[in-house]
Amino acid sequence: MFSRFKEKLSGFKEALSSKIAEKVTQAEKIAEKVNGRPDELISGDEKAVNGIPAKAISPPEEKSIEVKRSSPSSPSDSPSASPESPLAQEKADANNKPKSRFSFLEKAKSLIFEQEVILEEKDLEEPMWALEMALMESDVALPVAEEIVRVVKSDLVGKKKKIGADTGAIAEQSLRNALISLLSRNHLDFDEYVKAKEKPVKILFVGVNGTGKTTSIAKVAKYLMNQNYSVVLAAGDTFRAGAIEQLEVHGNALGLKVVKHKTGGDPAAVIFDAVEYAKAHNKDVVLADTAGRLHTNINLMDQMRKIVRVTKPDLLIFVDEAIAGNDAVERARLFNESVPIGGSILTKTDADAKGGSAISIAYITGKPVLFLGVGQTYPDLVKFEPQWLVDRLMGEAEA
Repeated sequence: MFSRFKEKLSGFKEALSSKIAEKVTQAEKIAEKVNGRPDELISGDEKAVNGIPAKAISPPEEKSIEVKRSSPSSPSDSPSASPESPLAQEKADANNKPKSRFSFLEKAKSLIFEQEVILEEKDLEEPMWALEMALMESDVALPVAEEIVRVVKSDLVGKKKKIGADTGAIAEQSLRNALISLLSRNHLDFDEYVKAKEKPVKILFVGVNGTGKTTSIAKVAKYLMNQNYSVVLAAGDTFRAGAIEQLEVHGNALGLKVVKHKTGGDPAAVIFDAVEYAKAHNKDVVLADTAGRLHTNINLMDQMRKIVRVTKPDLLIFVDEAIAGNDAVERARLFNESVPIGGSILTKTDADAKGGSAISIAYITGKPVLFLGVGQTYPDLVKFEPQWLVDRLMGEAEA
């Protein structure tokens, strides 16, 4: 799972490691010049420390101030002794300035001697380009890749790295934080949603042909049954030959009631009848199948809008294959524009080497991923959690 994604990230890590190595070399050269030398011996023409010329941070020569005394008068009569006199203030300022500048110089030297480098924006140009290319080659949509790069860059600029520390760990942690932040947007807890809704909860499944929509309905049914919910299935795909029979096979395997009409019937009427059956028999959830359709099929999209208008589903779930990559993301976007979806299920995630659709689809649609299909059997449905996905994208958990 996500093997290509992990492979592509190596370019980002290598680019960042290379830039940090350059920073280390520069720091070592500066350290050789200033190590063990007193501050006052640093000449103005030496190289800068962290981009600031040493001359600019060296203390100025302290000027001697001669005060003429006309008579041995009391201390209060002396202009130098008066706390409010300009001469006293000038001397106080002169004394204060070197302390401030010495403090800055000491911090700069401490940074060098502690063997740390600070990442600057210019250091990240090549690594960020490598990261963006890695994301796009992994089927991450361009707007999503740009957002991830922006967040990672913001996190890395100004970060201190101990010389000898694992650069890969720094890169991975920044990327991990960016991915979790992005995937957590618009997150919906499906369990809490079903629990809070008035029963029966009406859930409608939509998508294109052949993406595992009907099988996903059966998996969600099993998932809900494991939480002690009673479920009714609605055979709303009256268009495809064999669709009703396919749902009946799942219904029989799970011991569930399947409400159906004849092939070619009105799908809205089928789903309406299923809801009425659920109300009459105190069932908790209605899961309704619909015909697979492309967004370009005007008649079927009009039919979908009618189904939504008549049945008023609580949740409309878009189903597509993770391996479809950007195509799945684009289809989800177009479906969402036509009949606003409430969330997505990505099937065949276990066969997805890139991971781009799982990263992108929620960001592009503004609607959460609810489940990931990871196999052929009913239990092979994983409730979507950002941490779970990122652990597998980064190779930190078993796929």
